[in-house]
Amino acid sequence: MFKSFFPKPKWFFLSLIFWFVINIVLWYAGGKEWGEFLGFSKGYAEAELPIGVSRFWSPAFLWFYLWFFVATTLFALFWKMLSDNPWQKWSVWGSAFILFNIWFGVQVSVAVNAWYVPFWDLIQNMLTHGGGNIIDLYKETMVFLYIAMVGVTLAVVNAFFTSHYVFRWRTAMNDYYTANWEKLRHVEGASQRVQEDTMRFATILEDLGVELVKAMMTLIAFLPLLFQLSKYVPVIPVVGELNHSLVWAAIVWAVFGTVLLMVVGIKLPGLQFNNQKVEAAYRKELVYGEDHADRAQPATLKELFSRVRKNYFRLYFHYAYFNLVATWYSQLDILYSLVVLFPSIAGGKMTLGLINQIGNVFDKVRQSFQYLISSWKTIIELLSIHKRLKAFESILDK
Repeated sequence: MFKSFFPKPKWFFLSLIFWFVINIVLWYAGGKEWGEFLGFSKGYAEAELPIGVSRFWSPAFLWFYLWFFVATTLFALFWKMLSDNPWQKWSVWGSAFILFNIWFGVQVSVAVNAWYVPFWDLIQNMLTHGGGNIIDLYKETMVFLYIAMVGVTLAVVNAFFTSHYVFRWRTAMNDYYTANWEKLRHVEGASQRVQEDTMRFATILEDLGVELVKAMMTLIAFLPLLFQLSKYVPVIPVVGELNHSLVWAAIVWAVFGTVLLMVVGIKLPGLQFNNQKVEAAYRKELVYGEDHADRAQPATLKELFSRVRKNYFRLYFHYAYFNLVATWYSQLDILYSLVVLFPSIAGGKMTLGLINQIGNVFDKVRQSFQYLISSWKTIIELLSIHKRLKAFESILDK
């Protein structure tokens, strides 16, 4: 699954984490200011970023683009010398490009969040003082539009590139399995695993990986903001006064939901795996029946289909209470961020712009902590596919 596409997967991912941590440490230990040695304006790293699309070509951003490119080049050269995997241009440079797009998407969210305060405060001032200049509203709206246009364009480019990335990964797995087809062809459902499971595995794992990295980058970008904004919300319902109240509120709610859904959905991965087994057995018998008159007899098909029906009915039952709990949690989640702000709103300590900004930052951080909650159904499907492919590859391991 991995060694067909990534060079020496175990060491590749360990080195990637190690290199990522080194770059993060260097960046926050002063590296973000090193651009001054290359001619960037003095103090650019501490300068307040403009509210608008121009922040994306500010000196701070330009220095990060250069840093990211150099770091990726060094990492790629290291693995080029260490391995000759034919797919590592895609697995190294392709992964880096997707990683960069995830980071940029988070920065678009940060830019939109910065725009909330002047826009909504402008509306509040107009409503409070009996009106204002409509041109100002159009100007602020265009600021958002320019940011959104950049973000949406890059998102479409990333989706197009990711589709090719996933298909290359599928191609690598397909080539690996077909090269060993004589050893694998006797496994039940071998054709399905090569033809279908490879694509589903690459697609799902890439989606989950992107969402995980996005959640981490969102936390890096928005958690410091939430710490700062917590000073406007000194009191939260039930608990009362609490330092860093918004951060604690986000963590506790996310941990509660994650544990709840993991406990409720603990049986689903095994049932999904069994479901694919009984479906494969039924499909295999039908395929044999196309060429052999003595196969796919009614009694045999009835027995095989009864196993399919039994497993589906068990899935329906367990998904019923899982979906009930998940839906109730998601509905409460909509209200949660607003309820947390009620004491401060009632105390008259907030403006409309601040409410929207805090609500946006709080939601971003909370959703990042809720990664497992939002991805749990997909993780269940991935575990099922991984289990099938792992059993498939165990023949080659022997």
